[in-house]
Amino acid sequence: MESSAGTASETLYAAPHAAPLVALFHPDTARAAQFAAAIVAEGWRVERLVPPAAGLRPWLDSCFDMLVLNPFLGWQEPAEFVRLARSIAGRRPMLVLSDRDSVADRLLALRGGADDAAGWTGNLPEILARIAGLLRRARLTAGQIGAGELRIDLIDRRVERAGRLIRLPLREFDLLANLARVPDRPMSRDALLRAVWRLDFDPGTNRVEVHMSRLRAKVDRGFAWPMLWTVKGQGYALRSRPDQGSD
Repeated sequence: MESSAGTASETLYAAPHAAPLVALFHPDTARAAQFAAAIVAEGWRVERLVPPAAGLRPWLDSCFDMLVLNPFLGWQEPAEFVRLARSIAGRRPMLVLSDRDSVADRLLALRGGADDAAGWTGNLPEILARIAGLLRRARLTAGQIGAGELRIDLIDRRVERAGRLIRLPLREFDLLANLARVPDRPMSRDALLRAVWRLDFDPGTNRVEVHMSRLRAKVDRGFAWPMLWTVKGQGYALRSRPDQGSD
């Protein structure tokens, strides 16, 4: 068994940015590479995570849609590893793999909080089908909205644009979420005051403009095209595509 190397996770973007991102940890690099290639071939993205001993920051900062891991190779306490992974995954689906057909391994994983568990013993198509099923159910139940390359998790209050995590304070998150609910349609300043600040009157301040400016700096800066636009006489809009806008 060969341990994963490096100090940062590796993300493969062969699939479009809108495709689900599967975070993968397998301590055997050859098997990890084989599995990662199969995931990309299915049309998903994959991010190979470093071992937890190298630091949990890549795990915590990843904007994955699903976590797949093997906690059984080289770990004295796989049950503890599964519980740790469950806490990181939050409400996102988690599949635990074992490199043997072991009922004991599967029960340990399920009792530790995995959504599914399977032995990977040459049954790669079955594993990929299990991933597809978990992703499908997650999309039906998760409180997620988005437009284009933007994804917003309303439950965990996470924002991702083109695979990059964007950290937002409460007001900016609520402002972005309300715009994302009606992509490509402008929301008036009054409507945003009601939705974000619960105000039915104009307080005569520039709070909307200030928060929009801060939001633009985080959501648009460093990307190829701006998503947030000022629509003259109508308010603000979140564009799902790099169309011509007015600012």
